[in-house]
Amino acid sequence: MNVRYRVDLSQIERTELKALLSGGKHASRKLKRAQILLAADAGAGDEEIARSVGVSGSTVYRTKRRFVEGNLERALSEEPRPGAERKLTSKEEALLVATACASPPKGRARWTLELLAGAMVKLTEHKSLSHETVRRRLAENGLKPWRRDMWCIPQVDGEYVARMEDVLDLYAEAPDPRRPVVCFDESPVQLIGEARQPIPAEPGRLERYDYEYRRNGTVNLFILLDVHCPWRKVKVTERRAAEDYARCMRELVDIHYPDAEIIRVVQDNLSTHSAGALYQAFPPAEARRILRRLEFHYTPKHASWLNMVEIEIGVLRGQCLDRRIDDPKRLRLWERKRNAARSRIRCMFTTDKARAKMGRAYPATPKEPKSL
Repeated sequence: MNVRYRVDLSQIERTELKALLSGGKHASRKLKRAQILLAADAGAGDEEIARSVGVSGSTVYRTKRRFVEGNLERALSEEPRPGAERKLTSKEEALLVATACASPPKGRARWTLELLAGAMVKLTEHKSLSHETVRRRLAENGLKPWRRDMWCIPQVDGEYVARMEDVLDLYAEAPDPRRPVVCFDESPVQLIGEARQPIPAEPGRLERYDYEYRRNGTVNLFILLDVHCPWRKVKVTERRAAEDYARCMRELVDIHYPDAEIIRVVQDNLSTHSAGALYQAFPPAEARRILRRLEFHYTPKHASWLNMVEIEIGVLRGQCLDRRIDDPKRLRLWERKRNAARSRIRCMFTTDKARAKMGRAYPATPKEPKSL
């Protein structure tokens, strides 16, 4: 039935189709049409083309017909699909988007498809509106009003910028064993044991475990990460008091870096992360001795993402803590294996990139008065 539709491509059209197939992201239907046209131009029959491309014979027929009656662009593009008209006009769709972005009705925590459909019936002349219509229009506009993200919005002032650039400059320095840079943070962990032994996975069956579990208390993790060397340390304590922090700093000085002249410690603004914590835990002379070899650098408030150890904690949670764990010894095993693998965290953000990407957020510098 399609003998009269003969495909004869020009050299420019062949080159364009081959370039389309060689790279880039395109819809699969468009790529199949390009294969159909090239195969038809090479003299292949319709049945052979349909079998090799993996389409129906009618698809081959329509593609060839649209090329012969139109042009290459028409043959590759989508035809208008038949179907009912949209129930919502452009103005009504804009009204739906505005409603979804507004506050939900009183007594409700968030908008649902049912609530939005009911609101649109009240605001328009529609007698009814399906949930699917509302969902599709919201999806086209990238809206999910029943979901929300918690986000910390920092106030970028002079203090924020000063601390950010101080930390980024430390990361950019060349490694110096006499002046190492160590990121420090802590994280609580709940120890949970199994009430019954889990059933291992088998082919065609997932691992199964009982919903009941045993609470074995909580522990605190002090986590240290060397910025320039593949080394980290996970110290497990029962508490997270100032005295525990002070002992961790003493171990950092006396055990982990005994030969360093000064240790630059990057940490957040927790109240126990201070020089005063050492005076609470040790006699003044001992506290002073430790502090002489420590140099504290604080990340800006609401900017813990600048602390590289936060990424290491994320790796720890994904590789080790994302399960029921009741023995802190497993944490030490994870630490040893990660150190043995010489795994590292690399900071790609620099002061220059911060000034380029966050330049508008930097505090405005007043102009110097002109001299008389």
